[in-house]
Amino acid sequence: MDIGQEDLALPRLRHWETTRPDVICMTQPMGDGSLRAYTWSQAVGEARRMAAWLRAQGYPEGSNIAIISKNCAHWMMCDWAIWMAGYVSVPLYPTLTADSVRKILEHSESRAAFIGKLDDWDTMKDGVPDEVQCIGFPLSPPNDFPTWETVVAEQEPLTELPERRAEDLATIIYTSGTTGMPKGVMHSFGAMAWAIASGNKRFRMGADDRVLSYLPLSHIAERIAVELGMLNCGMRTYFADSLDTFLQDLQRARPTFFFSVPRLWVKFKQGVNAKMPDEKLDRLLKIPILSGIVRRKILKGLGLDRIRFAGGGAAPMPPSVMYWYQKLGLEIIEVYGMTENLAISHSNLPGLTRPGFVGYPYEGVECRLAEDGEVQMRSPAVMMGYYKEPEKTREAITEDGWLRTGDRGEHDSEGRLRITGRVKDIFKSSKGKYIAPAPIEDKLVTHGAVEACCVAGADRPQPFAILMLSPEALERCRDDSARRELMADLAEYRETVNAQLDR
Repeated sequence: MDIGQEDLALPRLRHWETTRPDVICMTQPMGDGSLRAYTWSQAVGEARRMAAWLRAQGYPEGSNIAIISKNCAHWMMCDWAIWMAGYVSVPLYPTLTADSVRKILEHSESRAAFIGKLDDWDTMKDGVPDEVQCIGFPLSPPNDFPTWETVVAEQEPLTELPERRAEDLATIIYTSGTTGMPKGVMHSFGAMAWAIASGNKRFRMGADDRVLSYLPLSHIAERIAVELGMLNCGMRTYFADSLDTFLQDLQRARPTFFFSVPRLWVKFKQGVNAKMPDEKLDRLLKIPILSGIVRRKILKGLGLDRIRFAGGGAAPMPPSVMYWYQKLGLEIIEVYGMTENLAISHSNLPGLTRPGFVGYPYEGVECRLAEDGEVQMRSPAVMMGYYKEPEKTREAITEDGWLRTGDRGEHDSEGRLRITGRVKDIFKSSKGKYIAPAPIEDKLVTHGAVEACCVAGADRPQPFAILMLSPEALERCRDDSARRELMADLAEYRETVNAQLDR
């Protein structure tokens, strides 16, 4: 079932609460080993009650309301309530510092903030201005805010929902800048509806699908794939409890759709390799009867044995990792997008995946390469602009509506797009050599001991890499002999990588 720009979030909520009132739409771990299931009737009903309470506070129409929480069922219900009340949602990353929280809340002029499941609230709470009214979710840190449970128990539900037009502002998503003030990306209801409709024409999510929500809902990829995907097709969403329980959460959900960043796909592979090195796995996969059993056992152990769609994005996916999963019968579809275009730009197609490439434009997306190789795209999903930043908006969007992505790219003979680096990231060594760091970083980060890396070297004779070791590797380094062994291994790996690069 598809939606168009005229068929927005609130009509979809009315649809599911009337056509599937008793069907479970969300499953929430409660932190004590128990689970709480929400039917469509219960979830939309609680959102209606919170919407009525928000209306009663007297905020002006179109006010901005913040959400500061890790993923949970109440994050979604809160977003719906904000829209039902006629307001605009402003999600914040749950790992921000107090300084970043204050900058965003003041810049957005948020009237209220929902405080939910958080690990470091004590380091964040000083960033909430005194004039911002706070409401606490279940599982939120200890506080004296009005609680979600009290509000929904005492408040009558909002019966008449406002008309939210396609051109109305729905959300302001602040980009996760590492320095300075993050930019607030504005998106309309129409753009969000068009984005999920276009994405679903390619990947076909349905009411019988299941998804595990664990990447931040404040990030555009999770917001589109999970929240809007759920509104579009009525699928069931499971939430992860914690990092420690993630594998159990995954095995419980048995998702049919699973999207992740490359680092997690790499960690899954490393976990398997710790018990079964690639040499042994390759031998087993060559045995006709045993190969199928091995593939099924590995995927089931990861909770990925029911997958219909496996996606990767947010950073380049190492081709070697994609080939490894292909051996197990799992095709990872690499996708490409950004906050400014609602993550709907390019993706590979099932059966036509080419590792190292992000594939073809979605239906309705136009793509061109500028003279300097910059990828530029145009679609109905391009942002309305940056909140209170008209000059930065003009820098990001051309006069004829093309979004400047800042990424450098090229096409293969079949029309697939490959991202070759950032336009501004390319640097020149003192020898006059132009160097794109991203492809080198992609190779270095596949080492099992490396958590992250950065390649630099502007105005130096040659580039260098700074590596951050994984927690497991750091622990091993407490032993002097293990440290020496790891350093020798990294040195050998550096030579392996260098052999694949231009001199």
